[in-house]
Amino acid sequence: MSLQSLALIEKWPVPTAAAAVVRADGTVPGTHGPGAQPFALASVSKPLAAYAVLVAYEEGAVELDEPAGPEGSTVRHLLAHTSGLAFDEHRVTAPPGQRRLYSNAGFEQLGDHIAKATEIPFGEYLKQAVLEPLGMTSTTLDGSPAKDGVSTVDDLVRFAAEVQAPRLLDPRTVAEAMTVQYPGTKGVLPGYGHQNPNDWGLGFEIRDSKSPHWTGSSSSPRTFGHFGQSGTFLWIDPDAGAACVALTDRAFGPWATEAWPAFTDAVLAELGR
Repeated sequence: MSLQSLALIEKWPVPTAAAAVVRADGTVPGTHGPGAQPFALASVSKPLAAYAVLVAYEEGAVELDEPAGPEGSTVRHLLAHTSGLAFDEHRVTAPPGQRRLYSNAGFEQLGDHIAKATEIPFGEYLKQAVLEPLGMTSTTLDGSPAKDGVSTVDDLVRFAAEVQAPRLLDPRTVAEAMTVQYPGTKGVLPGYGHQNPNDWGLGFEIRDSKSPHWTGSSSSPRTFGHFGQSGTFLWIDPDAGAACVALTDRAFGPWATEAWPAFTDAVLAELGR
């Protein structure tokens, strides 16, 4: 039976939307919309990029606590948005580890670091390390690891299934990625203002007690994932044993802050039944 709640995307004020839910056991209880249509991911590129960085770590190409990015910063700082780099500029605005400064520039420096360590361009490394093994044949990253990914709901279902039951990574590495790095760090969650704390894992944002937030009021504090300014999101709720992907072709804005939480609550309620 397909989840009825996914049909709520038809009411969103967007030209096109697609969504799906995948359980921790890899089963897909529901999809809605054009699952094979490519959408620009914007920052939903970051969890994919982070997963490739973690593969590089497990392969021994890099260490999480080796220097990368600005002076005093590490791979871990870059993944957790605590390197001190500005949002979209390659300039330092704080010492590493002190503030959660959400940074596209940080992910770009991360991509450069991995490319140098592996001697493979980052987009190609992502393809070899993550996309090809998972059969994500419609996903590409040409450009910034922070925001230039293109994918489909069908492909992101494969990724969300992997994160819930890892085959490419040791489950302990994924558990670390969904664990708060530098606890107590304050900062701005783009689109949602100042959060204290602004919890983040390794490339994944962690919901915890943030308010307001793009997930639902019934989402567990352990929920982690990412949303994108292109009107996209991916969340994984370990307590619900499921993940949800939604992709649209309308930029994030007030429509999304209104529609997404109610949608997520409807999905979780139906899963709970």
